Amino acid sequence: MSGGADTRQAPGLDYANETREPRRFKVLLHNDDYTTMEFVVHVLRRVFHKPEPEAMSIMLAVHKKGLGMCGVYTAEVAETKVDMVHSMAKAAGYPLRASLEEV
Repeated sequence: MSGGADTRQAPGLDYANETREPRRFKVLLHNDDYTTMEFVVHVLRRVFHKPEPEAMSIMLAVHKKGLGMCGVYTAEVAETKVDMVHSMAKAAGYPLRASLEEV
């Protein structure tokens, strides 16, 4: 017996490709008839750190198309951002909704 570590691989396992990119998700905002455009821009700036022109562009997409993409994130970050949107909207009395969509 040798004192070194066992470096044998199990048959059929490819250890060279062990790491994978994490799954990524789009965070989407949904249009409604009550949330103000100003509040949507505020959320985009605060939660998603969008500069004013980009926040305005996304808000207009939400308004005109019914849906706007805020960004693409790993699962945990995307879920946290959706929760932040819902918390801010609830605190402000708006029904603004956000969702995730796998890329």
